[in-house]
Amino acid sequence: MTPTAPAPSRREQLKARQQAETQRDKKRRTWARIIGGAVTLIVLAVVGYGLWTAVPEQGDTQRLAPDFTLTTTAGTAVTLSDLRPSPVLIYFNEGAGCASCTMQMAEIEKNPGFAQAGITVLPIVMNTAEQILPDMQQFGIATPYLLDDGTVSKAYDVLDKGMHPGMPGHGFVLIDGDGVQRWYGNYPSMWLDPEELLNEVTTRLR
Repeated sequence: MTPTAPAPSRREQLKARQQAETQRDKKRRTWARIIGGAVTLIVLAVVGYGLWTAVPEQGDTQRLAPDFTLTTTAGTAVTLSDLRPSPVLIYFNEGAGCASCTMQMAEIEKNPGFAQAGITVLPIVMNTAEQILPDMQQFGIATPYLLDDGTVSKAYDVLDKGMHPGMPGHGFVLIDGDGVQRWYGNYPSMWLDPEELLNEVTTRLR
């Protein structure tokens, strides 16, 4: 008959429980480090992607600017070719609901350098007048907005450049007095200092 092993003493039982708890703590700490490292990598990837996508996109390819006629928030009509020989800066943006877009136009309007350089600024949005007027009034914008159904935005290849599919991003197109497109810039950060913008434009008109 096999002898029965003696039951572990209370001290041995406590020691065994402590060892088991220590092992569980080690496993928890190991998993916490693994999960923490994974979260850190994900955050770094998201931040890196955000910085990469926020890099401005610019181009100096010249072409005859597509002509257009659009109704404005003031109820008038603007035809691009009628503005010659004045250079024109078109500001395509997301429009209603985009505070940074509206603020951008408000700050451009406050900068006298554009008028002094003889540059006409045309903000274009894919909104109705009823949709964009409250935003304009909130920021005190006097310049009428041009209302696009997407046709002009498509002609200038500015759709799908922002956060919303099928919408313009935050882009500028410079057209000289001869109706030639001289420069394009899209800014995913949703902001370009007006003085920097003025410098970009006037440099290319010299």
